[in-house]
Amino acid sequence: MPVKPTEREDEYFVRIEQEMQKQTEERTKKHASKEEREKLRELHFMKCPKCGIDLIEIDFKGMKIDECSACRGMWLDAGEFDALAKIEKPVLERLFNVFKK
Repeated sequence: MPVKPTEREDEYFVRIEQEMQKQTEERTKKHASKEEREKLRELHFMKCPKCGIDLIEIDFKGMKIDECSACRGMWLDAGEFDALAKIEKPVLERLFNVFKK
């Protein structure tokens, strides 16, 4: 005589199936978001946030500062402002005069 599954067994297998489906969806979503981030990075990497034109790196006291080739805006990467703040005050004032142009 065949054994009839109980309601608890059915619930267990439904729950397992749902968890597997959820994990699969999360992996797919994570993979898709990585691809999207890469596409956005390719589109916006080294582009001016203000006008969208290419940025060029200029050397200032051994630091690389990004400057827009069109609008002449200057952009600092993470940690560069802190490094600039540690420079002697007269040098820092000259740098800010460059930004005022």
